[in-house]
Amino acid sequence: MSLELSAPAQSAPACADDGVWLECIECGEQFAPFEDIRYTCDECDGLLEVRYDDPPTFDEFEGRGVWRYNAGLPFEVGVTLPEGNTPLHEMPRLREDIGLKRLRVKHEGMNPTGSFKDRGMTVGVRVAKELGVGRLACASTGNTSAALAAYGARGGMETLVLLPSGKVAAGKIAQASLHNARILEVDGNFDSCLDIVQDLAAKGEVYLLNSLNPFRLEGQKTIGFEILEEHYEDYGEYPDRIILPVGNAGNTSALYKAFRELVQSGALDESEVPKLTGVQAEGAAPMVEAVRNGNDEVRRWDEVETIATAIRIGNPVNAPKALPGIRNTGGTAISVSDEEITAAQRDLAAEGVGVEPASAASVAGLRKLRETGEVGADESVVCLTTGHLLKDPDAAFAAGGDPEPVPNDTEAVLEHINAGSSPFGRLSQQVSKAADSPLLPALVGGGLAVGYLGYRKLRSKLE
Repeated sequence: MSLELSAPAQSAPACADDGVWLECIECGEQFAPFEDIRYTCDECDGLLEVRYDDPPTFDEFEGRGVWRYNAGLPFEVGVTLPEGNTPLHEMPRLREDIGLKRLRVKHEGMNPTGSFKDRGMTVGVRVAKELGVGRLACASTGNTSAALAAYGARGGMETLVLLPSGKVAAGKIAQASLHNARILEVDGNFDSCLDIVQDLAAKGEVYLLNSLNPFRLEGQKTIGFEILEEHYEDYGEYPDRIILPVGNAGNTSALYKAFRELVQSGALDESEVPKLTGVQAEGAAPMVEAVRNGNDEVRRWDEVETIATAIRIGNPVNAPKALPGIRNTGGTAISVSDEEITAAQRDLAAEGVGVEPASAASVAGLRKLRETGEVGADESVVCLTTGHLLKDPDAAFAAGGDPEPVPNDTEAVLEHINAGSSPFGRLSQQVSKAADSPLLPALVGGGLAVGYLGYRKLRSKLE
């Protein structure tokens, strides 16, 4: 099946279930969606996509959140917390500083477990229940494990997560632990963890819910639907470009699929499709290498390192879907340094939007593309931020300012604050540092903080 924007909608084959089926993007082989467990093509091992004989239009969407878009999903509703309906922030100071016509930030860190992965899990765990599987599993750099653990718990299912030892932010491990997942720390990187989980899935021991699973991406494509709807409501037009962090390239693939389906249904013209632009950290940039060199395939990087733990991935499994998405929309890809990522994290925080490092990669990439002229001043841009700042409290602490000791005296405090920088700047430093203070549970209502402190206690017992 072609991944071109112009590919027409198809009639349902005999194997379809209520107009839904799986199809290989390489050889076109078609499969029933819920009869057997499969993640790749039986014939050629190519990636699968979920297909619909009746792609959705905007008029069919109603309600709120991910399941507003059930006209373009396999079910009416899934295992839900609920998720979706995340803010599309205006960024006036950052927009002016970068020099753009419009800039909005789609903050997926406002989902129930603090990342975009919840969108995929509400669909994926529902499919697992449909298939009657007993044990869910994933490899993770953190956010996938947190989301799977929460949605597995919601669905009353056993959950197993494999994490690269010492490479996952504490806030994310805390969530998986608190939601009662079994956590296995592997002496290897994320790609090694994924290799093991795929082996376990092939043996029938677990149901794999990494983004190799085509149903995961169905939930994630609703990010694209939401961006288009809200941007059009606010401005009467769609964004020119969407910039997003790239790890396993699931979101790039998912958004491209959303746009293709809207083109197929006639709801969106090909000329209105935003340019998909991927950003990776310099220490983990195999997709950027492929895009910049014009390669049809991605070369696996065995050694990857970056402060942006959520995108510390050297072998993006969704590259065969994502590369056409970038190229066929006129987009591009760029890598950024850890220093540029941290600077962008601070830029977002200055506008009141708190994100983990990987999320800030999108803004760091935008700034770099604007400086080189690859993004024009007349563009309307949406940057996707994928995870909440409390996902990685250590990184938030490091990026923030230092606390300032003061005497126990009002006049002395007043003298100190007037002698230093602006009150706003001092306040922002104190808020950043609060991430590591005993006051954190009160500040965030207990949620992530309790898990984080519990994780620290657990680690101290194990060491």
